[in-house]
Amino acid sequence: MTATSAPAAAPEQTAPAPAPDRGRGRWGLWAEPRFRRLWLGETTSGLGTAVGHVSLSLVAVVLLDASPLMMGVITAAAWLPWLLIGLPAGAWVDRWRRRRVMLVCDVALALLFGSVPVAAWFGVLTVTQVVLVALLSGAAKVFFTTAYGALLPSVVEAPDLMEANGKLRGGESAVDVAGPGVAGLVAQAFGAATGLLLDSVSYLVSLFCLSRLEVREEPPAPAARRALGREIAEGVRFVVGDRYLRTLACFSMLANLALNGIQAVQTVFLVREVGLSPGAVGAVFAVVSVGGLAGAAVAARIARRLGTAHGLLACMLTVAPLIFLLPFSGRQLPVAVGALAWGVAVCGVVAGNVISGTFSQTYCPPALLGRVRASTSTIGYGAIPVGALLGGFLGDALGARPTIWIMAGVLLAAGLLLLASPVRTARDLPGPRRD
Repeated sequence: MTATSAPAAAPEQTAPAPAPDRGRGRWGLWAEPRFRRLWLGETTSGLGTAVGHVSLSLVAVVLLDASPLMMGVITAAAWLPWLLIGLPAGAWVDRWRRRRVMLVCDVALALLFGSVPVAAWFGVLTVTQVVLVALLSGAAKVFFTTAYGALLPSVVEAPDLMEANGKLRGGESAVDVAGPGVAGLVAQAFGAATGLLLDSVSYLVSLFCLSRLEVREEPPAPAARRALGREIAEGVRFVVGDRYLRTLACFSMLANLALNGIQAVQTVFLVREVGLSPGAVGAVFAVVSVGGLAGAAVAARIARRLGTAHGLLACMLTVAPLIFLLPFSGRQLPVAVGALAWGVAVCGVVAGNVISGTFSQTYCPPALLGRVRASTSTIGYGAIPVGALLGGFLGDALGARPTIWIMAGVLLAAGLLLLASPVRTARDLPGPRRD
């Protein structure tokens, strides 16, 4: 395949529907040892990340008395690597064995997070080290995330990708629910710095699971490699020149900007404007997180019932109208109604992510998959720190409630972009591209 041009996919092909039962009974992919190991490794690594981010923040606040500005720097440092190395990481992942990349990242993450309690015990921990750990661990996650998404089609068959992505997203949502609570309990019991040892252990568990994962990979021979810049450009051209991938990347950028703008002010909104207690705020976030679990569980069913294209539209177009209900919470609407709407919106986001992620894995050539994922992730994840900073700025200038209105408007614009794209013209998204 060449990437100098990007003709549309053959119209007679469509993305594979969720796989029928292959004799595994009600267990589905859980009956496959290779997938179980990948799921356990990725989910454990995700738990380490979720716990690590909270624990690192607790260390900065409790032990180092970090200012709000410094907390913003620490948060931004974890996402900055997507803007700095996201594109070359995709090219490198396509050159290397992807499982090996994930193993190296797990080792690096275990050492990075383990360095914080060691430095605290010796009395040499500084804010600079915390920022560096956030930055370097973010870089490792760039490689890990790119590699695992590109590895999945080598672990499961194409018809099983929808189910596999749903289960992986379900694991991510579960650790997002459990991570903050686990981090708080561990910090309370053992201290903020010592709690980071749990993160190191989680990455070692991931390392063990992935080391036992048998997968056949065929990276290009060294003689077949070209200049890194040319390989990066090939992935970028593939995304920019393809009307489906280009649309999904732009939608992801706008949606991430808006959702993270809301996240920047959500706690202030619930505490100061709605008047909730800390326990009630935790309950609202739990409802929202359960929405993510539900989205992962129903994604395949939605794609089967509506088709992958119409299912994606149905999921993503419900988000903005539901988020518009959130600013009414505590005034025209009960808080419970706003929390429920927020949870259903997150359900739509996660289900849509499962469908779109499966599409890219089946649509893109395996040799380009790492670069394509890195290109789209750089666009989408690069908007996260921008959205967080913009949400914080608007929250200070206008207040939390108007900020949520504005970000809901951005979400609406993202949905209209998707509605005006080729995604709405067919029941299903196209199948593997043939150039």
